[in-house]
Amino acid sequence: MPFLPDSAIHQTESHSHRGKGRPRTAETAAPSLVDLLNLVRSETATTRQELERASALGRAIVADRLALLGDLGLVDESELGTATGGRAPRLVRFAARRAAILVATLDQTAIGVGVADLSGNLLTEHHEAADLTGPPDQLTDRLAALFRWSLDRHATPAGVWGISLSVPGAVQSAQDGAFLATTPPVLPTWEGFPLVETLTRSFAVPVWMRSSVETMTMGELHAGAGLGRRTMLFVKIGRRIGAGIVCDGQLYRGAQGAAGLIGSLPVTSGGQTGSLDAMAGSDMIQREGMMAATEGRSPLLADILRRGGEVTAIEVSQAAQMGDAASAAILATSGHLIGQVVATLANALNPDLIVLSGSIVQTNDTLLAAVREAVYGASHPLVTRDLRIIRSQMGSSAGLVGAARVASEALFAPHFLKEWVLQGSPQAHPEFAALLSRLKTAPPPPPPAIPPMPPAPPQGKDHPK
Repeated sequence: MPFLPDSAIHQTESHSHRGKGRPRTAETAAPSLVDLLNLVRSETATTRQELERASALGRAIVADRLALLGDLGLVDESELGTATGGRAPRLVRFAARRAAILVATLDQTAIGVGVADLSGNLLTEHHEAADLTGPPDQLTDRLAALFRWSLDRHATPAGVWGISLSVPGAVQSAQDGAFLATTPPVLPTWEGFPLVETLTRSFAVPVWMRSSVETMTMGELHAGAGLGRRTMLFVKIGRRIGAGIVCDGQLYRGAQGAAGLIGSLPVTSGGQTGSLDAMAGSDMIQREGMMAATEGRSPLLADILRRGGEVTAIEVSQAAQMGDAASAAILATSGHLIGQVVATLANALNPDLIVLSGSIVQTNDTLLAAVREAVYGASHPLVTRDLRIIRSQMGSSAGLVGAARVASEALFAPHFLKEWVLQGSPQAHPEFAALLSRLKTAPPPPPPAIPPMPPAPPQGKDHPK
């Protein structure tokens, strides 16, 4: 058989199968539907003429596929563009509000939930205190209750199409678009608890999961200081220290999804050697702050103890911002150690932006200044010539925005999209339909020993977008 370019194959398929009706099989219509929908979704092409040029498909095929995508509710052509010497063209827009994506961040001391559209734009968010070391069934019930409460406020024509979770630990890489069938071992205290299975069964949609560092990096890249950047480092500083790596505009995950685990790297300070997490993370800052308070080297921290308070990393950070010398020295040590490791990454990757995040960074300038000093001092002049090192301004929203982008990109990954686009929703994907059938027929997990937490009206931070 002679070689034919993709465009010729598409046209041959269209003419041979069209007849009086549209081609409805995955072998014929799906490839061109996927191509056109993603061109529209990415705004690479916004009119029929642009779609014809970008896809190399004929006018009749483009018209036919757009009509089908319109019938499926995935594109809209109701808006007119600007006329350039003739009739104004109709704009082809992705119907991002067709369905919703539920997103959540699970941190050690808090959870956040939100609703996003199919383009990954966050519509609403809510944050509240939580304890990830508590009974997982209670937190899962609370998470589900918050999801339902959020959906009541943001109903969509097609309901929910996916759930995306941000969790503290690294999540092993999977094929792009692949949803989870089982819960990966990312939360030690949740070992054996079917979080993914429970959410899949409850909401009947695919579930995706990424590490908090990855989702925050994605959020910063698509809605924060990294918008439009091609190369960026995102560094999250807390009990654990991790880095998100953006190369050529894409998040780099590594072979196993473990890229950026810089907290495990060895560093040396004051004659002692240990991991960066142990030597520069929030546990070290708290420990050194307690010593400064009990030894009388920090009047501000000592006063907190006298009043019956607790010296945490945040108190040390705030004391440093108020001019406490001992606290400032602790944070400077942490910042210099982090900066040494980040400088190695900067020399290897040559980013044009480094973003620091975490409550410790947000509450004082000392750590940021120390990181800057170390990176600028240990990097090649070409690396630092135009390099900016800043703190994130997105706060807790970054993880939710990034989780939404993870689900949006997975839903419309070409090899995943082609399996459901003709049916109009990802729930019709054959592999997901089979998974849902297995979960619904499998015996439910044993009841928890402690009665589940009753749904309560959301408390805490709630921001409609």
